[in-house]
Amino acid sequence: MDDFVIIGAGAAGEAAAHEARRYGASVTVVERELLGGSCPFWACMPSKTLLHAAGIHALGGDYPWPRASARRDYMINREGRDWPDDGGHLRALEAAGARVVRGQARLAGPRQVAVRLAHGGETLVEARNIVVAVGTHATVPDLPGLERIRPWTNREATTTRELPQSLVILGGGPTGVELGQVFARYGVSVAIVHSNERLNHRDHPRNSAALARALAADGVDLRLGTRAVRIEPAVAPGEPHRVVLADGASVEGHEILLAIGRTAPLASLGLETVGVRLVDGRLQPDDRLRIADGVYVAGDPAGPEMHTHLAHYQGEIVVRIALGEDVRPDFRAIPRATYTDPETAGVGLTVEEARAAGLDPQEWTADLGTSAKGYVAEADGHATVIVDRGSGRLVGAFLAGPGASEAIHEAVLAIKTETPIGVLADTIHAFPTFARVMGSLFVEARRSMSGLGPAAASGAER
Repeated sequence: MDDFVIIGAGAAGEAAAHEARRYGASVTVVERELLGGSCPFWACMPSKTLLHAAGIHALGGDYPWPRASARRDYMINREGRDWPDDGGHLRALEAAGARVVRGQARLAGPRQVAVRLAHGGETLVEARNIVVAVGTHATVPDLPGLERIRPWTNREATTTRELPQSLVILGGGPTGVELGQVFARYGVSVAIVHSNERLNHRDHPRNSAALARALAADGVDLRLGTRAVRIEPAVAPGEPHRVVLADGASVEGHEILLAIGRTAPLASLGLETVGVRLVDGRLQPDDRLRIADGVYVAGDPAGPEMHTHLAHYQGEIVVRIALGEDVRPDFRAIPRATYTDPETAGVGLTVEEARAAGLDPQEWTADLGTSAKGYVAEADGHATVIVDRGSGRLVGAFLAGPGASEAIHEAVLAIKTETPIGVLADTIHAFPTFARVMGSLFVEARRSMSGLGPAAASGAER
C-alpha cells in the first residue's frame, strides 16, 4: 500500500507528488492525459508566450505570426508534431521516485483507486491517502446551435498554427481578454461577448476599465452586458458563424471561442464510494482540504479560486496535512493577474467586499500615467489600495500597468503578514517604479488616518 495515490498530474498533482517524495512517502500518480496538466500545454505557458509575441508585433517589432506560432510550439514541446510531449514531466516524477500510471482513475472505496489503463486493462491502487487533483476543462454551455459547429476552447486557441479569419469570444474573463488581445494584435477581427457590464468583473472596476480601454484600442469589438442566445452556423464553407445576442444584436466569427468558465470532471470519479456528495456540482472541502477520511482535494476543484500558483500551493500543503503536520491553507492573500498589455493584478478585498466582511475600509488611488513611472514608460494605469481603518492594515490592492503582476507581491505579503500601514508607509521604494506609486499611497493612507491630511502622492512622484 502506497502512502499516496494522486489522481491528476497537473500543477496540484505534480506539486503533491514531489512534496510527498521530499518527505520520503511512497507515491503513485495517475494521469489520463498529459503529465503537467493544462498550464504548460494548453493555458498559461502558450498564452503568455503568444501575448509576449503579440506585444512586440503591435509595436512594429519583427514577430510575425509564423514566428510566434513556432515559438509557442517550442514552449509546449510540440515542434514537428501535433500533440505535445510531456516526457520532461515524466522524467522529473520518476527521478523523484514517484510511480506514474497512465489511465482513467476513479475511487473504488476507502483507500482504493481503480485505474482503467491507457494501454488496456484495469488495475487497483491502494493508498493510505488519496489526493483528487483532476483540474478543470472549459465549460461548454447549453447554447442552441453550438452542437452544429466545432467551437474552440482554450486548447484550440492556444495551439492553432493558423490565424482565424475572425473570432467571437464568449466570455470576458482572464482567458477571453488575454486571447482576444493576442488575435486582435495579429490582425484578426475579434469580438468579445460578456454578460457583465465589466470585463473580468470579479476584479476591481478600475482594472476592468483599463482592460476595456486597451482592448478597444487594439480594435476588439466589446459586447458587454449581454450574452449569446443561439448560434447560427455558417451556411457555406469559408463563411462566418452568426452569434445572436440577448440584446437583439449579433456578431459574426469564423471561429467561436468558449471562455465562460471552467468545469471539474467529478461526476464519474466514484466519489460516492467514499461518501462524498457534490453540492451544485462542487466539492465542499473542510479547512484542511479534506473531503472524506483519507481523501483530499487540491487545485481547481478545491477552490476558492482557480490559479496555477494556488494549485501548486494546495498540492504541497495537502501532503503536509495528510502526513500529520498541524497546518491549514491560508487563502487571505491570493494574487490574481492578467497578462494583457497593460497587465492587471489584484489581491484581497475591494471596498464593497471589505464592508460586507464587517470592516471599515477606505480606498486610495493614484493615476499611473501622471507618476514618474508612467512618464518614463509612457504608460497608463493606476494603483489602488484599501485599508481597514479599524485595524490600520492593508486589506486589498489593485494595479494596472507595466509590471503589475510583479509589483502586487508587496501587497500580497503585507496582507499575509497583517503588516501595519505605518510599516508599509515607512518602507523605502525605489524610484521610479510601479512599487513606489503604490508606496506613495501607503504614505497617503497613513497621513490621512493620522489626521495629517491628504498627501500629494502624484506630486511626490514627480
